[in-house]
This record gives sequence, C-alpha cells and structure tokens, in this order.
Amino acid sequence: MPKKYAYELRKHRVEHGVRIPVEELKIDEKAQRTLNEARAKGMAKNLVPEAIGTIVVSQRANGDRYIVDGMHRWHVCKLADIPELVAEVHHGLDQQEEAVLFLIKNRESSKPAPLDEYKIGLTAGLPLFVDTESALRKRNLAMGSTGVNTVGAVAGVLRITDLYGPETLERTLTVAEDAWGRTKETWDGMLLGGIGMFLGKHGDSVDDKLLAEKLGKKAPAFRWRADITTLASAGGTQHSGTGSRVSTCYARIVVEWDKGRRKNRIAA
Repeated sequence: MPKKYAYELRKHRVEHGVRIPVEELKIDEKAQRTLNEARAKGMAKNLVPEAIGTIVVSQRANGDRYIVDGMHRWHVCKLADIPELVAEVHHGLDQQEEAVLFLIKNRESSKPAPLDEYKIGLTAGLPLFVDTESALRKRNLAMGSTGVNTVGAVAGVLRITDLYGPETLERTLTVAEDAWGRTKETWDGMLLGGIGMFLGKHGDSVDDKLLAEKLGKKAPAFRWRADITTLASAGGTQHSGTGSRVSTCYARIVVEWDKGRRKNRIAA
C-alpha cells in the first residue's frame, strides 16, 4: 500500500556531467533552503576544488538554470573565483517540481532545517505540508519560531498529520488552546504530540471540550511541560528523546481523562 504522503516526481530528461558557468546559475528561494553565509565562508577557507563534486540543476523551459542542490558549493565558487561547476541537469521541471526534487535529494543526507523543509514542501505542493498548513490556518496559526501565534514544533506537527490526518491536527490545536490559551508553551511539541496521539487513538470516544477542561484544570502549559520532561527523564537519570516525552505526555493525558470516570475508561 503506497504511503499517503510520499514524495513523487514525474519522469523527465536528465543530463549528467554538464559544465555550467557559475554566473549563469540562479536560486529560487521558495524551492531552496536558506543560504548560510557563515557556512559558505567556512567551506571556502578549506576548499579543495577537486572535491567540490556535482551539483543538481533544473533547466526550465525558458533556458534558465536554477540550482536544486548545491547552493552552498555554488556560493563558495563565487567567493573563490571558480568559474564553472559540474552539474546533473534536470530538464522541463517547474518550480513546484524543483521543490519536490530538492526534498528527494536531501531526504537522507544534508537534511534541511525543519522550517526550511516545511517552506519548500509548501512550494512543492506536497499534501503532507499543504494539509498541515490548512489545519494551522484554520486556527489562525503559522509555522515559525515558537510564539503566541506561531508553532515551532515542525516535525511534531507534521507527524500528527502524517499519522492521524489533518482533522486530528486541527482538533489537537483546538484542545491545546482551549486548555491553556495562546501562550508559547501551548504549542510545545511534546504537548501537541501527546494530545495528537490521544485523539488519534481515542478521538471517536472523546469530548474535546471536556478533554481541554480536564487538561487546563490540571495545570497550565508551562507546568505540564516541566512535569512531562521530568517524568520522561526519570528525574534526570535517564536519556529521553522526543518520542519518549510524547509517549509520557500521552500517558498523563490518559490518567487525567480517566479521573472520575466509571465507564469508558481508556486505561481499563
């Protein structure tokens, strides 16, 4: 069974070993990660020209050549006055397809920052990112550095959409806000992840308003976050990853939901 949110790209012509003048190459910021100038300068200081390797380029229908993968090496060449690069050239792709190709090329190595990947995923029109953005917008939220109206837990939010669907993500965001209001801590990744897991597993039998009331009555978001971190790390004596914290948060939500309930207890 094919994965719902797989990266797919249509067949197209590809040329290998094409030498392209550096000055002819262009960057499309919507289909590319953010340039790290400090990283590029560091690379230039230790540059071995023979080891630059091959970059990936898209040659659009009008002949313009846009870098898909290798932006920092291209910038290094500009700094070091290296006149040309060797490229793997993909023909006939549009901006959306270039973004898909970027994500495919960087899926396993040199992975872009989560927020860059999210931005590029939207440009690519990939359902995982589009569905997630739609759920955020319905709650008047945006992806970015965590704040009152912005969510920084990119990977955690995408995971909720991927595992349980955008409807569950929207419910998760609603429950979190109803429980704790709009605070920076409300959009913490492990709290959203725990709520998302709870709704994803038991959502058909859960009253969202009652769930939010129970969570908010227990403690504010910042206290939930501190308690979950402590529990997940066994008081700081064990290593704890994000997955462990999300599972711990889920378990605590189950406890709160079951309090005072004689029937339909989830833990039973």
